[in-house]
Amino acid sequence: MDESCTWHTPGKSPIAGDYEGREATFGQFGRYGGETNGTFRADLLHVMASEDGRVVGVHRNTGERNGKRLDVLCCIVFDIKNGKVIDGREHFYDLYAWDAFWA
Repeated sequence: MDESCTWHTPGKSPIAGDYEGREATFGQFGRYGGETNGTFRADLLHVMASEDGRVVGVHRNTGERNGKRLDVLCCIVFDIKNGKVIDGREHFYDLYAWDAFWA
C-alpha cells in the first residue's frame, strides 16, 4: 500500500466513507475485524488484472456483529502504480445488506 493511498467504502452506514493515507486505510480494515470481534472474513474468489494498472478482486465477506450475520459478495477495484496500491474502491453486490450489518 502506498503511503498516500485512498480507500472508498460505499453506503450509508457508519463504516462508509473515503479514507486518505495508508494509516487511515489500515484503520478502516481494523474496524472490520474489531467491530466483529474478529469474525469478519473476506474469502478471495477471483482476481483479474488489466494492462493499465488495475486489479479486481472478487470475494465473499462474512461475519457476525450484534446478533447480525453478514454474507455478501464484494469486488474491490485496485489502482496499482509502481507495484503499490494507490486506490481501492469496494463495490457490494447487496449494498443494503452491507449497510444493515454495520448499522
